[in-house]
Amino acid sequence: MTTVSDHQNTSDSASAPATPNAELTHEEIFGAHEGGKLAIAPTAPLTSPRDLSIAYTPGVAKVSRAINADQTLTSRYTWTSGLVAVVSDGTAVLGLGDIGPRASLPVMEGKAALFKNFAGLDSIPLVLDTTDNDEIVETLVRLRPSFGAVNLEDVAAPRCFDLERRLVEALDCPVMHDDQHGTAVVTLAALRNACRLSGRDFGSLRVVISGAGAAGVACAEILEAAGVGEVVVADSRGVIHSGRDNLTPIKAELAERTNPRHVTGGLPEALRGADVLIGVSAGTIPEELVETMADDAVVFALSNPDPEIHPEVAARHASVVATGRSDFPNQINNVLAFPGIFKGALHAGSRMISDRMKVAAAEAIAAVASEELAADYIVPSPLDPRVAPEVADAVAEAARKDGVATA
Repeated sequence: MTTVSDHQNTSDSASAPATPNAELTHEEIFGAHEGGKLAIAPTAPLTSPRDLSIAYTPGVAKVSRAINADQTLTSRYTWTSGLVAVVSDGTAVLGLGDIGPRASLPVMEGKAALFKNFAGLDSIPLVLDTTDNDEIVETLVRLRPSFGAVNLEDVAAPRCFDLERRLVEALDCPVMHDDQHGTAVVTLAALRNACRLSGRDFGSLRVVISGAGAAGVACAEILEAAGVGEVVVADSRGVIHSGRDNLTPIKAELAERTNPRHVTGGLPEALRGADVLIGVSAGTIPEELVETMADDAVVFALSNPDPEIHPEVAARHASVVATGRSDFPNQINNVLAFPGIFKGALHAGSRMISDRMKVAAAEAIAAVASEELAADYIVPSPLDPRVAPEVADAVAEAARKDGVATA
């Protein structure tokens, strides 16, 4: 059996109406969602008594006996080797916040449709009516025989950090919270190409991240793993540093790993002379702060729907500007990352998604755009058919180098 999308490009920012600048209407939005966006379709013929005997009883009993004798055959004779569970508790859905599991289901269906459309992967939305991490972990451990990987989606910070960590430990399959790592992977890809374009040395970059939620923490982690010279993170209370009081465990850990110059204060202090600003918060950043950055700075204002600073304003002081929106150049869109990451991890039979695999995904995304680099083209379009296969190949190879692949 396989999941298929009835309306394959209707969710997330990867979709576009027939006339790109036309306003979406109530009728077309609700019409596309009526009855849901997913269905189940068989991959084996079921048109004759012989077909039924092969696909179901008595033939299927032979397959079940074989799997009972050798559990590793599950991946060969069921759909689990290409099946992703898209899991959410509905606590941080898009810009809507905590709207609960039922209201989050259309988003999870959309995510499943993107997996099918861009990576050919089947996926099942699982929205859970609990916000207890113990219960979520227990539920997914018990359901583990039914899927091959877990895509965590729209789980609120800071709970999401602990939940992902515990699931990675508990499950012998790829697990990734896309709100963290999908954004981080595409951000790294875009920054690689922005540096190539401007001639900057990646290892000497001074990067400021505004926002210490799921995406901000993941961006800091992947930039460090990729060798960025200096990362400073600021939240709503100012710069995160080891001398600050009342830090959460995640932020305390971040303080130990980042901010090597021990910058204190707020964004005005952090941004002075900085090469790169990455905005992943709901706040606004005044033009006068961007003006204090280094010449030909790089600004990624990724908050949706309203960027931290309007891209046209940022462009007065920055040589490269990116946003999270599809109506401006250089869209940092997670759909560039997660389909290929999961496809590569599943293809390699990986037991996890490592830092090396995420960095490899970013390098593959950057490479697709590298031959046509321009200030308004540092990442490929989410609809570019080259992206997912390139990412999948790079991720699978990285899994083998990390020793986490089994295929």
